[in-house]
Amino acid sequence: MKVLKRVSFKTLGCRLNQYETDALVTSFHNAGYDVVDFNEAADITVINTCTVTNQSDQKSRNTINQAATKNPNGIVVVTGCMADNYKEKLEQQENITYVVDNDRKSHIVELADSHFKGEVVHPDTMPQQRFNFDTVQKSLHTRTSVKIQDGCDNFCTFCIIPSVRGRAVSRPLNDILANVRRVIGHDFKEIVITGVNIGRYDYEGIRFENVIEKVLELPGDFRVRISSLEPDGFGDDFHQLFAHPKLAPHLHLCLQSGSEQMLIKMRRMYTASQFRDIMERFRKFIPDFNFTTDVIVGFPGETEKDFKMTLDFLMEATFSHIHTFRYSRRTRTRADRMKEQIPGNVMSKRSEKIRQVSEEMRKAYLQSMIGKQQRVLIEKVDDDMVASGYGEHYVPIKFKVSSKERNRFEEVYISGMAPGEELILNGVSG
Repeated sequence: MKVLKRVSFKTLGCRLNQYETDALVTSFHNAGYDVVDFNEAADITVINTCTVTNQSDQKSRNTINQAATKNPNGIVVVTGCMADNYKEKLEQQENITYVVDNDRKSHIVELADSHFKGEVVHPDTMPQQRFNFDTVQKSLHTRTSVKIQDGCDNFCTFCIIPSVRGRAVSRPLNDILANVRRVIGHDFKEIVITGVNIGRYDYEGIRFENVIEKVLELPGDFRVRISSLEPDGFGDDFHQLFAHPKLAPHLHLCLQSGSEQMLIKMRRMYTASQFRDIMERFRKFIPDFNFTTDVIVGFPGETEKDFKMTLDFLMEATFSHIHTFRYSRRTRTRADRMKEQIPGNVMSKRSEKIRQVSEEMRKAYLQSMIGKQQRVLIEKVDDDMVASGYGEHYVPIKFKVSSKERNRFEEVYISGMAPGEELILNGVSG
C-alpha cells in the first residue's frame, strides 16, 4: 500500500493569503498528498507569510522555526509577502528548503513533486502567474474566497504591499464567474470576494460593482461577502447592490485615521468627511448595516489632537469591530523617512484605548441584533447539538439543532447573548 506524503500549512496575514492557501490545499489533495494539521508531523510544510508590520515578520519567523523544529526531516517552503520582502535573507537560512515569491506561489505543488522525485528545481525557474490557482475544493474553512485582483497602485506612505505584491492587475470577468460557478458546484455556501485592492478592479472597462452584480446573478443557494475594501473603491450607488438577498450587509472599510491631517500624510485617497458620508449613505439604506474597520495609531507626527480626532470619529461612526495596528516602520516606504516617529509606549497606550472602544462597540452592536432574524451558515455542531456560525451581518451565533449536518443555512431568531459568552449571540432555530 502506497504511503501518501503528508503536507501541512500555516497562513498568516490577510484573507487573500487564506484564499491562496486553500487553493494550495486543493492542489496538494488532488496531487495525492495527505493534508494534515500544522501541529502534526509532515513531509512538507508550507508557510504563507505576512510582512505588513514588524510584528507580522516576527510571527512569520517564529512559525518558520516552529515548522523546522517540528519536522527536522521534512521540507519547509516559505511563501507570501515576507518571501518577497526578505527573499535573499530567507534563502540563506538552513531551516528553509525553498523560498517562493507571490507570483510563483501557485506552483508550489509542482516544486514539491520535483523535490520528492530527486530533481533539483529552483523556484525562480517557474512561471510567474498571479491567477493560476486551482479552484478551491478541499478547504481548511467552511467559506471560500475568489480572487479577483492582485497588487496595488496606491502607494500609501506606510505600506510595503505594492513592493511585495506588485502593481495592480485584474482578473478577467469570465474567469471570475467560472471560478464562482465551480465553487458553488463544490457546495460552498459563502463566497468572499478578495484581492489586494478589490475596489480598484478594472478589466477592459469592467469595474468592481459590475463584478459583484454579475456574481449575484449566478444561480444557486449561496451568499457573497466582500473582503477588506478601500473607501475610494466604489461609486455613489454601490450601497444599492446590498438590496440583493445574496449580498451580506457587512463591509470591512479601512479608515486608518479620523484626522484629516494624518490621512493626507498617509496618502490615503479619501477624507474623514467622505468616509462619514459613505457610512451615512449605507445606513440610510440599511440601518443595521455592519461596518468594521482598521485604524493605525502612532503614525509619524500623530499628535494627541490627531489621536482624539480618531477617537471622536470612531465614537460618532460606531463600528462592530476595530482592528488596531501600531504603526510599524517599513523600509522602502516614505513614512520610514519621516521625522517625528512616535515612541512605542505612546503607541501602546493609544492602541489599548482603541481596543477598549472597539470592545464596547462590539458589545453594543451585538446587543442591537437581539430580537432580529439572521440566516446563519452552520460551521460547526458540537456534541451537545449546539450549532455555531455567522449570520449575514457577520455576527457569531450559537443555537440548538436537531441535526449534525453543517455547511447549511438556517433561519435563526436572536434571543439574547450566549450563556457565559458575552461576545456571541444566542439564537433559536426556526
